[in-house]
Amino acid sequence: MGSLRRLVLDVLKPLEPSIVELVQRIAALDGVDGVNITITEIDRKVENVKITVEGDALSFKELKAVVEAHGAAIHSIDEVAAGDRLIEDVVTTQD
Repeated sequence: MGSLRRLVLDVLKPLEPSIVELVQRIAALDGVDGVNITITEIDRKVENVKITVEGDALSFKELKAVVEAHGAAIHSIDEVAAGDRLIEDVVTTQD
C-alpha cells in the first residue's frame, strides 16, 4: 500500500487555538514536510479552514487526533494523494 503524500481537509474549528498554533502542532508530526492552513470563513465562534498537509509518509490517524485535540472537526477529505510522487491537476480551457 502506498504512503499518503498529501491530504487536503475541510475543517471546522473554534477561534482558539489560533491557526498559528494548530499549524505548528501539525508540522511537528512525523512524516510532515509542510502544512498550509487557509481560513475560508469566519463566524462569531468558529472558523472554517482548509488544511493542506504534504510529506513522505503521512498518518491520517495522527493528523485527525491533533485536529480533534484542538476542538476541531473534519468535515471532509477534499483531496488525497499517495504513491512515489505527487500528481498535480492539469486545468485546461476550452476555446
